[in-house]
Amino acid sequence: MDSLISSSPYYAIAWLATVALLLLARHLCRPNTLNPPPGPKPWPIIGNLNLMGTLPHHSIHELSKKYGQVMQLKFGSKNVLVASSVEAAKIILKTQDVTFACRPKTAAGKYTTYNYSDITWSPYGAYWRQARKMCLMVLFSAKRLESYEYIRVEETNSLLKTIFKSKGTGILLKDLLSTVSLNVISRMVLGKRYLDESEDSIVSPDDFKKMLDELFLLNGVFNIGDSIPWLDFMDLQGYIKRMKTVGKKFDRFLEHVLDEHNARRKAEGEKFVATDMVDLLLELADDPDLDVKLERHGVKAFTQDLLAGGTESSAVTVEWAISEILKRPEIFEKATEELDRVIGKNKWVREKDMPNLPYIESIAKETMRLHPVAPMLVPRKARENCKVLGYDVTEGTQVFVNVWTIGRDPTLWDNPDEFYPDRFIGKNIDVKGHDFSLLPFGSGRRMCPGYSLGLKVIELTLANLLHGFNWKLPGTMNKDDLDMNEIFGLSTPKKFPLVTVAEPRLPVEMYRF
Repeated sequence: MDSLISSSPYYAIAWLATVALLLLARHLCRPNTLNPPPGPKPWPIIGNLNLMGTLPHHSIHELSKKYGQVMQLKFGSKNVLVASSVEAAKIILKTQDVTFACRPKTAAGKYTTYNYSDITWSPYGAYWRQARKMCLMVLFSAKRLESYEYIRVEETNSLLKTIFKSKGTGILLKDLLSTVSLNVISRMVLGKRYLDESEDSIVSPDDFKKMLDELFLLNGVFNIGDSIPWLDFMDLQGYIKRMKTVGKKFDRFLEHVLDEHNARRKAEGEKFVATDMVDLLLELADDPDLDVKLERHGVKAFTQDLLAGGTESSAVTVEWAISEILKRPEIFEKATEELDRVIGKNKWVREKDMPNLPYIESIAKETMRLHPVAPMLVPRKARENCKVLGYDVTEGTQVFVNVWTIGRDPTLWDNPDEFYPDRFIGKNIDVKGHDFSLLPFGSGRRMCPGYSLGLKVIELTLANLLHGFNWKLPGTMNKDDLDMNEIFGLSTPKKFPLVTVAEPRLPVEMYRF
């Protein structure tokens, strides 16, 4: 046989073809035992990308109504699982949390977070576990957050003073909210307001806010190259070019921050005491006992995470809350009745007052239900083959937990599209990842580690804005004219920023900080 094959190439070709046909027949005859979740039939090459509109969470919401609480899509050649119910979310974020603890590789993670070096996009493993431990035990410990309360109070007072000075003229609320959030987080993370207008400022406040907006947008977009890798080099949507640009801008700023901090550490020598989160990160980078060495790019990635996450979530949420209240004046009346009764008209709200303000807390929860900052959370990836509600999920599948749809589930919420904070009164539903009907910060291992800080800033800012001012729309504009459309990214801010008028409602001496 060997001599026959070697003497004639035709025999070799025929023999190989026979083997190939036998293998193909065996494959075709083998029963398909997998039970994938239901979903729309994918197109060649693009999969179901044709079904994604400019607001993908809206598109997926409509598809979930048809295909159910667990749905499989194809983005290009890649499987995508969408979980749109409490039961499915609980399996992914709790029961099988380890199985779904990884992140997919995306262009955004590569180009805007130092090649997946931050806590958001870093893959599950020793580096990520160490980062999470650093956040929980060092950066966001209850004791450390308490030590920074004076910063939150000072910056909230600065916001209230600025609004008072507007003297009833129209204000762009998102800008003011972003400023106070950015000042709070920059003083905690960087040690000072790096973004104050001054001659030595490396970036202006407006430019930095634009950088943050771009960062959040690009980390949430559906980049075609992520789903169809062989098209990645073409950058058909121009996203990768923008990712590289914003990544370089942040790197220039962060290099400046680290250089200043290292110079102070060197100048003070043995007398040096860590006063902010960058100081703490640099100390950790010098720690020889860390399981994984924290490199300079890792310090920059974590710093960027802290600045971006701490700014966007609170500003977006409070803007949505005020927008909803402007459409429902009776909610403002109930809120101010509670504030006047509990706080009085002779002082501002402090963080320790929040447990005594259940209606204000309910407004914040209702805002996060109807307008979650991350409507499908940050995507996860299956680390191995597994089952979800009886359906087979293959290793490498990208996973979205669709909190936007869960927040509108009529089996969970009466009149789910209505903004109605009273639904939370008397109910023990929190936003800390324990109640899977309300997951604005996620749950499980990959839950946002800074959620407690975000919640403090949201509640304190919202309470004082409602306590200190009557809110109105400018000119002849009425509540029906208020545009409630949104834009999609890693967060979902209003498409058209809210312009509103604030009139003082407390005695004038209260505004003299």
